[in-house]
Amino acid sequence: MGSVACVGHQVLVVDDDRTVSDVVRRYLEQAGYAVVLAADGADGLAAIAAHRPDLVVLDLMMPGIDGIEVCRRVRRQHPELPVVMLTALGEEADRVLGLEVGADDYVTKPFSPRELVLRIRSVLRRSGAPADDPDAPAVLSDGALTADTARRTASLAGEPLALTGREFDLLAFLLRNPGRAWSRTDLLGKVWGWQFGDQSTVTVHVRRLREKIEPDPAAPTRILTVWGVGYRYEAAV
Repeated sequence: MGSVACVGHQVLVVDDDRTVSDVVRRYLEQAGYAVVLAADGADGLAAIAAHRPDLVVLDLMMPGIDGIEVCRRVRRQHPELPVVMLTALGEEADRVLGLEVGADDYVTKPFSPRELVLRIRSVLRRSGAPADDPDAPAVLSDGALTADTARRTASLAGEPLALTGREFDLLAFLLRNPGRAWSRTDLLGKVWGWQFGDQSTVTVHVRRLREKIEPDPAAPTRILTVWGVGYRYEAAV
C-alpha cells in the first residue's frame, strides 16, 4: 500500500498494474490530491477502512477480488463514497456492469491521465456541492420523496435512501425540473457535466434510481420513459 501524499482530497487508486498506478498517482499529486495506492481488491478494501478516502479509482480487471466485487462491497458499506472505474476500451458490457453495481463514472483504458483528473475533479465537485443555483431551495420534495441538497441526503416515506453521488445528482435535477422530457444527451450535460459520453451511463443510473424510489421499478410512476426522447419526471402531487 502506498503512502499519503499532499494535503487535500484523498484519492485511493486500486490497480494491479504498478505502471498505471504510478502515472495516475503522479498526475493526481500534481493536481493537489493526496494519494493512496492499493495493488489489488483486498488491499483496496483494507485501504478504504484505514484511510476513508474521498474517492476511489478502481480498476475493473484485477486478480482475486475484482473491481466489480470491490464496488459491490463499497456500495453496501459506504454508499456515498464516489467510485470512478477504469475499464478496457470497447468493453461496453463491462462498463455497464460497473455502473450497475454503483460506479459513479468510468474512464476507458488506454486513457489520458489529464482526462482522469478532470473526471475525478468533476465527481468530487458535484458530490460536495449542494446546488448549481444558490437561490434554489435546499430541500426538494415530491410527496413522500425528499432530497436535501445541503446535506445531500434523500428519504422516501421517512426512510433514508442509500444513493450514490450521481444518483443523488440525478434525483435532485429531476425534482427541480418535473414535467419536461429530457434526452439522455441533455442529462449527460446537466447532471454529469459531459459534453459527450456513453448514453448507457444515464440509462443505468435511471434504472438504479427507479429501483430505490419506485414502488414497482418495472412500471414506474415517477421517472417515466419518453420513447424516442429520454425521460420525464412526473410529480406525485
